Amino acid sequence: MNEVTHVQKACAYVTRSTGELLVFEGPGHDGLQIPKGTLEPGESPREALHREVLEETGLGTLNGVSHLTTDVWTRRRSKRYVRHFFHATVHEPRDRWTHVVTDGGDEHGSEFELSWVAPPTASDFALDLDDYLPLLPTVPSAEAVSSYSD
Repeated sequence: MNEVTHVQKACAYVTRSTGELLVFEGPGHDGLQIPKGTLEPGESPREALHREVLEETGLGTLNGVSHLTTDVWTRRRSKRYVRHFFHATVHEPRDRWTHVVTDGGDEHGSEFELSWVAPPTASDFALDLDDYLPLLPTVPSAEAVSSYSD
């Protein structure tokens, strides 16, 4: 019988003022991903969140970080992930950029092509990373904002 292991992960839903979500296509996974990674010994989920976002995107300043939820996600029946999902905002004018991963791990040196998607239309995420998109705050559309000012 296989022993079940639990791996702690920090997962980042990073959005900008328009409400768009930061995503990338990562090597070895089919579908979109968000910044995420394994907690290091002695590291809190929030600390891991900041480290992983910097390593995988190059973005060093996160604003309004809030914990959304924690779950246990099972992969291949013998590996369970305790996933801590956070939401944070950034001021980032670039619509697309390439970042070379600096984590020193298996993905070190990989190039991630980062871009933004609208959460309600986002789909095809790898590893069920889209499970908690409905928990993200909604941003009024430009049309709705202009109708308030009329």
